[in-house]
Amino acid sequence: MSVLIVIPARYASSRYPGKPLAALRGASGTSRSLIERSWLAARAVAGIDKVVVATDDDRIKAAAEGFGAEVVMTSETCRNGTERCAEAHQALGGDHEIIVNLQGDAPLTPSWFIEDLVAALKVDPEAQLATPVLRCDGKTLSDLLADRRAGRVGGTTAVFGTGGHALYFSKEVIPFVSETYAPADPTPVFHHVGVYAYRADVLAGYPGWQTGPLEDLEGLEQLRFLENGRRIACVEVKAKGRLFWELNNPEDIPRIEAMMAEMGME
Repeated sequence: MSVLIVIPARYASSRYPGKPLAALRGASGTSRSLIERSWLAARAVAGIDKVVVATDDDRIKAAAEGFGAEVVMTSETCRNGTERCAEAHQALGGDHEIIVNLQGDAPLTPSWFIEDLVAALKVDPEAQLATPVLRCDGKTLSDLLADRRAGRVGGTTAVFGTGGHALYFSKEVIPFVSETYAPADPTPVFHHVGVYAYRADVLAGYPGWQTGPLEDLEGLEQLRFLENGRRIACVEVKAKGRLFWELNNPEDIPRIEAMMAEMGME
């Protein structure tokens, strides 16, 4: 099956303008932009036919071409990364069978997360798209709860049924847990990793659907699939010693840089 990775990137974020061009220092002090680090993460994935950056901004285009990325220019009317991926795929001819949306705020995404998504779609014919979930340990859960208490979105959580198909995603920490956990203990909360692998037909249909109340309330693009009756496979992935966090707020930069230093990532 032919697989395309699209990295959607926009400059005019209301919460963090210019985020794709934010600099992150690696373990040796080397500074690279968020979009370049996301591109490098995509390039590390096995079995991928093409990687492109999709943007509507000339500054991001220039930066991406500067480090060697292929860029697809998309319209300013794209409401989220999924719509931008759909437009980019169409602009490239629409002939890939699986399109991966590697959102440009997750530079720590391990390659096997994406490889596991593609594998999941190959064995689960009922799923129209797949997305990774990572079981939180006590420390990660504590960090998520601390962010919410401070009024920050520290990450998205997911709940799913026995077949692994998504029931809901939220910027709140779900499900509710009343007990506390030691830092290394597993918890019943799953951190949703903002990466998606879509079948081409469901991605092509997505921009034509109206946004529903849940997507509007949560600001989570994947809820449009659930609100339109599509099945999302939540694929539990393993960290294998890798630390993971998304860059949602400027305050996340020191946290991610510390993780990169701890893992020795350049």
